Amino acid sequence: MLYRANLSWNKDEPYTEILATVDIICTCLFVVEVVMKNIAFTPRGYLQSRRNRYDLFVTVMGVIWMFFHIMFKNDLTYFIGFMVVILRFFTITGKHATLKMLMLTVGVSVCKSFFIIFGMFLLVFFYALAGTIIFGTVKYGEGIGRRANFESPVTGVAMLFRIVTGEDWNKIMHDCMIQPPYCTPAANYWQTDCGNFTGSLIYFCTFYVIITYIVLNLLVAIIMENFSLFYSNEEDALLSYADIRNFQNTWNVVDIHQRGVIPVRRVKFILRLLKGRLEVDPQKDRLLFKHMCYELERLHNGEDVTFHDVLNMLSYRSVDIRKALQLEELLAREEFEYIIEEEVAKQTIRTWLEGCLKKIRSTSKQQNSLIAGLRATNEALIITPKEEEKETIKNVTIDTGNEKVDKDNEPKKPKAPLPRSESTGSSAGRKYLTSTLSDPSTVKPEKERPPAACATTAPMKKKNTNRPAAMTLINVAVNKPANHNENSAPLGGVAAEKSPPAMGMGGAYSAKQATPKATMHEIRDWWNEQLANASSSDEE
Repeated sequence: MLYRANLSWNKDEPYTEILATVDIICTCLFVVEVVMKNIAFTPRGYLQSRRNRYDLFVTVMGVIWMFFHIMFKNDLTYFIGFMVVILRFFTITGKHATLKMLMLTVGVSVCKSFFIIFGMFLLVFFYALAGTIIFGTVKYGEGIGRRANFESPVTGVAMLFRIVTGEDWNKIMHDCMIQPPYCTPAANYWQTDCGNFTGSLIYFCTFYVIITYIVLNLLVAIIMENFSLFYSNEEDALLSYADIRNFQNTWNVVDIHQRGVIPVRRVKFILRLLKGRLEVDPQKDRLLFKHMCYELERLHNGEDVTFHDVLNMLSYRSVDIRKALQLEELLAREEFEYIIEEEVAKQTIRTWLEGCLKKIRSTSKQQNSLIAGLRATNEALIITPKEEEKETIKNVTIDTGNEKVDKDNEPKKPKAPLPRSESTGSSAGRKYLTSTLSDPSTVKPEKERPPAACATTAPMKKKNTNRPAAMTLINVAVNKPANHNENSAPLGGVAAEKSPPAMGMGGAYSAKQATPKATMHEIRDWWNEQLANASSSDEE
């Protein structure tokens, strides 16, 4: 490329066609490079780089020149081809870090010193107009000639720019001081070719002092400031180019759509992925990590953040602000960080309280579930006996009904009269007291007892008092009609026979309970009958 740029593309020269052919081949290679970069970075990501945009512009210009050169091959196409080569030369600056930083410094300096450059141009233009009026007809000399003079404002501006660079400004000043007899005086200002001694001295001295010692030094100071900011060694830099490049690569990993903005919630991923000077360890610097995240959330009220927002935040956190910032900026930054620390402390306390409440709620839920399980177990244990008791009552009721049906179907036994004995010497029809079973001398063993006596004494046996509660309830219900009919029952076992048949086990127990009462009534009736017989015998 340097070889092609150093040679003039003259149509008559034999090497010009060779240079044009080489340039066409290189242009095709540049087109392939642009296509591959668009495939790799996507068109949107490719156009985000200024160097890529400039490279695309030069490549498009080269393609246009290639078509025109193939069709026409005249002096204009050779000239355009030469200019494309010169433009292509500037793309080299973006491929090397040092050259890129140098060009970035110049570009930023030009942008910052725009008003200074514009003011200098106005000052030069003002002096050029004044020089045209004062020294427009001065005779040519050692410094003033056909190309360098004040005959018009245009040539005057060119002359002053030569003076700005310091090229023999004193010779030009002496040529403008020329006096007779070295010049032709005249009555009219426009007809003489003499100069003005006083005017020339004031004009050139003031211009040189203002431009050289004030404006140019101010412009150089701005360039040096930007140069020290951007173009510095890696060791001395607060934030080196490698750190910025590392952050840019990390940003591209998270910002997959190459929009230049990401949601606030994704900033945590960038902070975790960063390496080098901007690295943040969430395990060691948890509080700093929270401060950074909250600062970005507060920056745009929780909305998306840009590339430069995150980079500025990291820059503030990675340098000593007490040394890097001015007093006003330092006070504003410290106040802002105090607000962030206060809000982060509130969030930490709120998170801790929420965690405690969650633990308390989970513990209460476990206790409630345990109590509910115990209650369910107790209810199951209580309900099971009740169900068994109900089942027992149901079975007893069924058995009692079956026994009642069986007793109704059995034939009734004849009534047994009370046995009485008569002595040999008594008269007919006279009744005497006979020995009863209550006399000890007359007690007979059970085998010798008559059936009626066995039936009578059977209820006198000891009753089993250990009965279930359900059985007691059934006996109460069954005994009510038995007590109701006991007064009208005859002697012996007739009362038991006339009473309604008992139901199951409850009915048997009720019959045993009613037998002693019937015996007492039987004895009472017998005693009354004996008294009546005794009274009748006395009367006789």
